[in-house]
Amino acid sequence: MIPTYARALIVGAGSGLSASLARLLAADGLKVGLAARNVEKLSALAAETGAAVHACDASDPGEVEALFARLEPALGGSPDVVVYNASGRLRGPVVDLDPAAVAQSLMVSAYGGFLVAQAAARRMLPHRHGAILLTGASASVKGFPGSAPFAMGKFALRGLGQSLARELQPQGIHVAHVVIDGAIRNPARGGEPPDSPDSHLDPDAIARAYRDLLRQDRSAWTSELELRPWVERF
Repeated sequence: MIPTYARALIVGAGSGLSASLARLLAADGLKVGLAARNVEKLSALAAETGAAVHACDASDPGEVEALFARLEPALGGSPDVVVYNASGRLRGPVVDLDPAAVAQSLMVSAYGGFLVAQAAARRMLPHRHGAILLTGASASVKGFPGSAPFAMGKFALRGLGQSLARELQPQGIHVAHVVIDGAIRNPARGGEPPDSPDSHLDPDAIARAYRDLLRQDRSAWTSELELRPWVERF
């Protein structure tokens, strides 16, 4: 059976993938909620999509619970699609990293994903219906020098997704972890090399892949999807 969805929440919303996904889901008729620590950057997107916008620190249990409570009247019910797109990025040589900053990075990348997924699952389980999508990265499967905190957080988020898929999918909730293995196109950061067109992932194309996950028949649900541009080396 192919499920239908009515309300979506995107946590860690911004101008890239989250914006593309919000536009696509809104065009499909879903009511959309957007959450981020800085909501001022979301005003134009909210006006474009009719999305409800709420400030939230995803690493704070109280703020996550308050987010879901505030969204229910705004969306006409609990979200049945929840996308966790927040990340804590911290770079530097391991000997120079500030332990407190590393802890905060892990809180955002991994612990926040747990809190949001937990709040979503509590509301989806009584209906045996819903989808939880977790946004990963190259660092979910391979650590890079100078990027230990990001790798630790993304590895943990991937493990969360695997565990949740095995626990929740038999109860009607589709859980998928998406590995974004490559740079996402961002015109503000400059164009792509002229000899490598489409060498960066198109955020609209990624959003369509997320929507494809939501349209899957439950007899063949994907629990992990890996996306990379055609020039990426395996």
